[in-house]
Order: sequence, then C-alpha cells, then structure tokens
Amino acid sequence: MKKFRSKKSPWRAQGNAPDYRFSLANERTYLAWIRTSLALLAGAIALDQLTPELANPLVRLLLSCFLCLCSGAVAIYAYRRWSRNEQAMRLNQDLKYTSNMKIISATILVLTFIITLAITL
Repeated sequence: MKKFRSKKSPWRAQGNAPDYRFSLANERTYLAWIRTSLALLAGAIALDQLTPELANPLVRLLLSCFLCLCSGAVAIYAYRRWSRNEQAMRLNQDLKYTSNMKIISATILVLTFIITLAITL
C-alpha cells in the first residue's frame, strides 16, 4: 500500500522561509476565512432545514444554494490568498492588494436585502 504523500508546491523551495510570526499570522487569517466559509455553509443548511415558514420553498432553495456556492468560493479564496501571501513573504515582496473585500461586502448586502424581502413578503 502506498503511503499518502502530499505534493509540495514548487514555490516552497523559493526564497527564504518567512519569520514564523508572520507565517502563523497568515495561517490564522486563513483559518478565519475557513471559519467564515463554514458559517455560510451552516447558514445555508439552517435556512433550508429550520425555516420552512420563512418563504416559499423555491426561494429558500435558491438562497440556500447561493449560500453554499458562496461558502465554496470563500474556501477557495482563502487558500489562494494564503498561498499568495506566503509566496510574497518568502520572496520578500509586498503583499498584493485585493478588491475582493468589496465583492464579499456587496454580496452580503444583496443577500441581506433578499432575505429581508423574503421575510416581509
């Protein structure tokens, strides 16, 4: 039986290992994003299973699916952001600016508006 081996990314051999404090801070940020992703997933399940009187079933299904998709997108974004930051620290480069925070905030605003409409109608 072959042992499970994780394939190391080639960028890990580049540059110098960053200070552990910065690397661990980057990892904590990654874990915070994963926690957010899990919260979105839990919200999707709760919306679908625990609130049958909230709105008609189609609206609940669409909102739940949207939250599930957002959860997956946030998880992917978390890894990509962690990886980019880790590479930049190894190569002693500036961390790249991201405008994704605006997109995430706008998505939450739209979702809040839709859920508010679903509750009141």
